Amino acid sequence: MFGCCVAGRLLQTNLQQVDETHALFEIPAAEKVNHLCVFLLGTVPFPDGYGCTVHFFWPGKGSQVLGMLSNEKPSAIFRLRSTFSTPASGTSTPSAFTSATSSTTGDVTAILGLAIEPLETVLAQMAALPAHAINSTLNPVSSSVTRPFDPTILAERIAKHLFNYVSGFVGMDNIGPDSLIPVGLVARWYENFTSKLRTAGTGFLERLE
Repeated sequence: MFGCCVAGRLLQTNLQQVDETHALFEIPAAEKVNHLCVFLLGTVPFPDGYGCTVHFFWPGKGSQVLGMLSNEKPSAIFRLRSTFSTPASGTSTPSAFTSATSSTTGDVTAILGLAIEPLETVLAQMAALPAHAINSTLNPVSSSVTRPFDPTILAERIAKHLFNYVSGFVGMDNIGPDSLIPVGLVARWYENFTSKLRTAGTGFLERLE
């Protein structure tokens, strides 16, 4: 169901299933890892209403929540952070996965854990993360090259998304400078828009180009 690729290494498909809702990848020589990609293979989707949280466990240091996957966001690239903590009550804990160990060569073998949970629970965990702790995630069609943030372009895409949504109900020929748009229609757009942001990030806005 899942695949993993550490930057500069071969693709990993040696997923180990712990139980019905937990699985893991062992990451050897973890001290040399800066970025990794996790994705759905496309063979088995999540059940409706479910997604997964992605955790990274380092022996002797603890864990960090990297982010999430869902059917709407089937892949993500994560940058490993240097801060680790014990997961809060109610979230997946390191005990759900096989303990990571150090090998006799001195290399650290860490654990990349995947916890399948209701999407509502997954999104709540993402919302609880500090802003600086949320990793940048990419859709499969997005470039892996980091681009400078341009608020003007983002604002234009949001406005274009609203215009397209409204015109689908009102009709392109009926929209003009003095057109009256029902407030309820804008409210429905806002609910749909924020739901997509939580589930898939801003990647869907790029498809408006």
